[in-house]
Amino acid sequence: MTEPAEVETTGRFLVLLQEDAVEEGLAELGAIAGFDPNSGDLDADAVQVFPELGVAVVSADPNLLAELNGAAERPGPVQIVEPERVVHVFAAPAEEEAPEAVADESVLTWGLQAVGADVSTATGKGVKIAVLDTGWEKNHPDFTGRAITTKSFITGEDVQDGHGHGTHCVGTSAGPRKPATPPGYGVAHEAEIFAGKVLSNAGSGSDGGILAGIDWAVANGCAVISMSLGADVPVNTPYSQIYETVAQRALAKGTLIIAAAGNASARPARIAPVGHPARCPSIIAVAAIDVNRAIASFSSGSADKIGQIDVCAPGVDVYSSFKLPEKYRRLRGTSMATPHAAGVAVLIAEKTGARGYELWARLVGTTLRLPLPSTDIGSGLVQAP
Repeated sequence: MTEPAEVETTGRFLVLLQEDAVEEGLAELGAIAGFDPNSGDLDADAVQVFPELGVAVVSADPNLLAELNGAAERPGPVQIVEPERVVHVFAAPAEEEAPEAVADESVLTWGLQAVGADVSTATGKGVKIAVLDTGWEKNHPDFTGRAITTKSFITGEDVQDGHGHGTHCVGTSAGPRKPATPPGYGVAHEAEIFAGKVLSNAGSGSDGGILAGIDWAVANGCAVISMSLGADVPVNTPYSQIYETVAQRALAKGTLIIAAAGNASARPARIAPVGHPARCPSIIAVAAIDVNRAIASFSSGSADKIGQIDVCAPGVDVYSSFKLPEKYRRLRGTSMATPHAAGVAVLIAEKTGARGYELWARLVGTTLRLPLPSTDIGSGLVQAP
């Protein structure tokens, strides 16, 4: 496998603003980029503002980049400027021969059994989880009567999932335990679901859409955000300082962000580094294991000192909900591991009342140690309380 190319960008810029001086920062941006922040009707194509996070996305002439960077370098409300990246669902490579299953899935999936959800009394009731992905299959019969809040952040597309990836991740994190047709496949099966469409039906999007989804989830008091998305990066790529600050601000407000590490490895020949945005220190990066508790061949790892794996979860041959008419599908990837970890975090949040930094510590501190390197699986396999 070749080294990934430089990260693709959109031509827009992310701007981190001082948390207690967002209005002042917008005024300074407006003076540089030529928009009026007080117009009351900002053109979304020119600027997007995420007040919970203190971040703006600005469409500016590339010639203005020097002025934007100058504003960030001098004391004031404009703190960091970064190019906006293109992001995708983390799709795993083509199917290999699946490992021989050692779990009986007649009642619950092997993944739920592996994380101990089958023996936990926690259900996720009263806890909000946001799944930011390709949207949600609004007509899925397994979710009739569930509290599901939806919003699309993709221009021209409603939240209906034309891809299937988002519906699969929602199902794993918070789907039913007793669907009409077994097995049950949801970790936090009574959690309150927030399904945000930040990736298109084609499976792609941008930082701006993701940040809009994070802002929405934080504003709605979601305890956990699950993000099975990102961009592969070359070794030693610096993590995004803006996403890192966003994750810290979210944690301080009681929201834990959990993201897929990426599927760019070709083990044992090559271990790829953790992708964007999971490589940020304040975002939990999830690796994938198979039914035999071996690291998945595709799972990205701690290949440099920047992006570190925090935990692992089931991510091969994972059965969950899918868009209609198919209704169910088995998928593989750190995308499938991430909602397992997010669902477990919801169960811990329900049982303990922990939020933010405490929830992080409890999730990472209660994992099951496996005989694998921590550079591959972090502290271990997430476990339901």
